[in-house]
Amino acid sequence: MNSKIWVSPPHMTGEELEYIQNSLAKNWVSSVGPDINKFEDTIQDYLNSTNEVIALNSGTSAIHLALIQLGVTYGDEVICQSFTFSASANPIIYLGAKPVFVDSESDTWNICPQLLEEAIKDRILKGKKPKAIIAVHLYGMPYKIMEIHTIAKKYEIPIIEDAAEALGSEYKNEKCGTFGDIGILSFNGNKIITTSSGGALICKSKEIKNSIIHLATQAKEDAPHYQHTKIGYNYRISNILSSIGLAQMKVIKERVTSRRDNYNFYTKNLKTNSTITFLKEPKDFFSNRWMTSILTKSYKNREKLRLVLEKNNIESKPLWKPLHLQPVFLEFPSYVNGISENLFNRGLCLPSGSNLSNNDLERITKILNKEYEI
Repeated sequence: MNSKIWVSPPHMTGEELEYIQNSLAKNWVSSVGPDINKFEDTIQDYLNSTNEVIALNSGTSAIHLALIQLGVTYGDEVICQSFTFSASANPIIYLGAKPVFVDSESDTWNICPQLLEEAIKDRILKGKKPKAIIAVHLYGMPYKIMEIHTIAKKYEIPIIEDAAEALGSEYKNEKCGTFGDIGILSFNGNKIITTSSGGALICKSKEIKNSIIHLATQAKEDAPHYQHTKIGYNYRISNILSSIGLAQMKVIKERVTSRRDNYNFYTKNLKTNSTITFLKEPKDFFSNRWMTSILTKSYKNREKLRLVLEKNNIESKPLWKPLHLQPVFLEFPSYVNGISENLFNRGLCLPSGSNLSNNDLERITKILNKEYEI
């Protein structure tokens, strides 16, 4: 049987071991150490931003801390894009707050500006102005930043910019993760770079950074004994994982190029396949193409393609199931137009790793074209 092709595997540079060994040799193995600061500085330099970066143990932790920083507490409502992974919404529940789900628009597959404003107006009428908005750059495609942020500003609601899938993506030549009141990144094993597990929070000031680090390190007060006046969390990244991140950040530009090359290969070699369409970049949008995702004609077509690929030892994934359709979230309010449900039923993520070879890509497209008349 042919070797397994994964949908988005980790891609090591070969230098990670040297960085790890350096950390071990100097005994910097825990949640303090020089590589944490270096990793944060490297991310900040790449983002070309004055925003502050805090490296954490996951993107989910970053969202949780972002919500706390924005004052979200028990009983509050937070608007969340429905078409996303559950980690975007889970931290809302951690705090005893209520997610309010908003559906997508078809240009970027991200949160719909019209429905967003409709949801805000309706929640205000019901006496519950949303405390924050979580907007996601899905599969690396930026959401409609100008429209969404104009609405948020109009109603004075802060935005948590979920750029977990969008490191390297841009809007009008500015990097995603820097537009929101708070931004978050993920370095999970399937992301464009990885620290095995890890994430980052991007904020506007040193003061906020210090506050976040305080919460992320168990909220220990400055005292010779262990003193606590707030509930804290064990969310700081380790120096070991940061050392992996330093090696990974050296090749971030190449990783983005490779992911975009995958997309270009697929679109070129599947252009005569009338059963498949792709998400295109709107003007002024630059996607890192973390995932090359296709739309088929129907759920039946999508499943047939997925199972054919699986039979040939090739992993693919259906698009995210909208959160407003997930059993765990059914009780919460949602403002829907059917777009995300349709995308879920018809959509498939193709293998998109930056370590795909031309032979891998040819093998995948050959199988897809063989199923031309499905």
